[in-house]
Amino acid sequence: MPNSSPLGKPVTYTGHYDPGLLCPIERRRSREAMGVPAQLPFFGADVWNAYELSWLNERGQPQIAIATFYVPAHSPNIVESKSFKLYLGSFSSTQVASIDALGDTLKQDVSACVGATVSVQLTPPVGFGQLMLGELGGISLDRLDLNIEVYEPDASLLHAHFDQAPIDETVVSNLLKSNCPVTGQPDWGSVQIRYVGSPINHAGLLRYIVSYRNYADFHEQCVERMFMDIQQRCQPVKLAVYARYTRRGGLDINPFRASFNAPLPGNVRTARQ
Repeated sequence: MPNSSPLGKPVTYTGHYDPGLLCPIERRRSREAMGVPAQLPFFGADVWNAYELSWLNERGQPQIAIATFYVPAHSPNIVESKSFKLYLGSFSSTQVASIDALGDTLKQDVSACVGATVSVQLTPPVGFGQLMLGELGGISLDRLDLNIEVYEPDASLLHAHFDQAPIDETVVSNLLKSNCPVTGQPDWGSVQIRYVGSPINHAGLLRYIVSYRNYADFHEQCVERMFMDIQQRCQPVKLAVYARYTRRGGLDINPFRASFNAPLPGNVRTARQ
């Protein structure tokens, strides 16, 4: 964690545009610790939704929008979430010529922070009614009634039935919880896992998901660890891991990683988000 990060520190909020508030966090160190090779074994993106974006038009009248950012998984950095909140808040007393001009500024600044081209979508109030609400599809692992005793990630909980025919299966759980590695605040989420390969034992997979409950790491890194553990232990031919975390500070983060060139899932907000 860079010393310049505002996470876990008292801060002064500003309403005047300041791109210097954005704080990058390098992906490389976490990936090396997880055994992610330099040639990434996955595609994907981190989908950020920002619900507390406001600025002033040229006449000084407040404007609002919901912003969605697509940060590619191959970017060398992620954005530290509190710095992202402070950056977005810095527009609140800033006059901007148009919503398109705002989108261009957001794209330029966040792309510079993460070191790769970020896509940005701004939804004005007229479009709020078209935003969808739904749940992740798949077989619910939460239906299982299990004894669970492990609350730190343990890949040995995972196993596949290699003696059985390959299947194409999608499973989902709403019992994902991890924690901020700096503040210790809980991060609540849902996770969807799709794979093609030998059947993965459902009880072991649910125990593995729940084992993140006391674990401290960023959302993106939790999903990548899940991907790597499932890939190494269960050896699916295809694998996709998608998590949707509940918002904190007006932001939710939804990482998606896939071993094949799959399209990004639709950015559908869950009930808890």
